[in-house]
Amino acid sequence: MTQTISNIASDAIRDIFGRPKALIGMVHCPALPGAPRYKGAALDTIYDACMRDAEALIAGGFHGLIIENHGDIPFSKPEDMGHETAAFLSVITDRIRRALGVPLGINVLANAPIPAIATAVAGGAAFIRVNQWANAYVANEGFMEGRAAEAMRYRAALRADNVKIFADSHVKHGAHAITGDRTIEELTRDLAFFDADCVIATGNRTGDSAATDEIRTIGDATHLPVLVGSGVTEGNVREILGLTNGVIVASSLKEGGVWWNPVEPARVASFVSVAQEALEA
Repeated sequence: MTQTISNIASDAIRDIFGRPKALIGMVHCPALPGAPRYKGAALDTIYDACMRDAEALIAGGFHGLIIENHGDIPFSKPEDMGHETAAFLSVITDRIRRALGVPLGINVLANAPIPAIATAVAGGAAFIRVNQWANAYVANEGFMEGRAAEAMRYRAALRADNVKIFADSHVKHGAHAITGDRTIEELTRDLAFFDADCVIATGNRTGDSAATDEIRTIGDATHLPVLVGSGVTEGNVREILGLTNGVIVASSLKEGGVWWNPVEPARVASFVSVAQEALEA
């Protein structure tokens, strides 16, 4: 019998967040040292900006956070990334964990699960997000291969099986012509086959929502919990939470709805108020 979203065993979400559905906020770090847009800002200025957003999200009712080097545009491919990225992200992660004591995830752009796992272990995060876990696609950064094999071996070498893998299906910001002869269902099943713990549905780019039909398609193709990781707003969160095990929210909680702006506490409170009914359903 085909599995549907409504009868998924939500092990990873329950294990990490202690609940069947979770609201996960994004901490978009400013440009870190080594990135083109870093202009010499004091490290405490960077750390304080990340902490400010983290505190606003958790105080407003979010259950956990993903910490991401979104300010490091243009993003390096994993093989070109310096060790400094994981080092600075580890400090940020550790500070937020110690201050707030909530579940944390790590996403290192672009598509760098090994630095993400290193950061998670050093900083005490519970999971990582990976945009291309299996298969391949063409991204802004060029050809991107799934890195599940090397990442899982690295995780094993660190004895870090407790760090869960949240993987995107049909990831945004890219072209999928390479796998155009394969369906979204097949691409989603490959994530579980390569030992991901949670599947994330996204839109076409940052701030775009995944279509309801695509969310259902992904959910029907997997026994894993499903999150929506882009374009979640007050206007669609109740519908999305009715179909999934949670949401990852960023742009709609920022001042002016723009991802690089600070988190706006009033937007967070309003969003959580709207989402609460679906969380309790």
